[in-house]
Amino acid sequence: MRIASPPTGRRPSRVSSGLLALALGALAGCGYHTTAHSDRLPSDVHTIAIPAFANQSQSYRVEQILTAAVVREFNTRTRYRVLSQAGDTVDATLRGAVIQTQAAPLTYDSQTGRASSAIVTVALRVSLVDRKGSVLYDNPNYVFREQYQVSRELSSFFDEETPAMDRLSRDLARTLVSNVLEAF
Repeated sequence: MRIASPPTGRRPSRVSSGLLALALGALAGCGYHTTAHSDRLPSDVHTIAIPAFANQSQSYRVEQILTAAVVREFNTRTRYRVLSQAGDTVDATLRGAVIQTQAAPLTYDSQTGRASSAIVTVALRVSLVDRKGSVLYDNPNYVFREQYQVSRELSSFFDEETPAMDRLSRDLARTLVSNVLEAF
């Protein structure tokens, strides 16, 4: 398609065409917004209690790692005041329970037959309830997975499961806070 020349006989330059396209793109916007602007929680919620999650799994301290990540995410991404204990002064309480954790081999080295990568899976139950008992958010089967590489050299073995659990906890916290705020 050919653009017609302006009546003055001059053709629009590539620079001015580029600027026009940039201006139109800026006006159109991309639809991106932060979670603080799409908060779906009731306006009377200002304080959220996040007590330590329960641990119904066999994994040591997993509930502490996950609770700390969720508290950190709420503190950094939201305007809510976060407390560690439920009580009369909180507007809502987020409770969680780790139902199951599992680490399993994912791929194997074809020459040695040993696992070359593994996956850690965490399943938990989460709910946010306001002070009147109304459920604001509930997910009884929240499942997250994180893959990690298994060291091939036994002499320099480094357990990658703990860093994988840290990555999983950060991802879970980001997703959970987004889901709670955006009412998914």
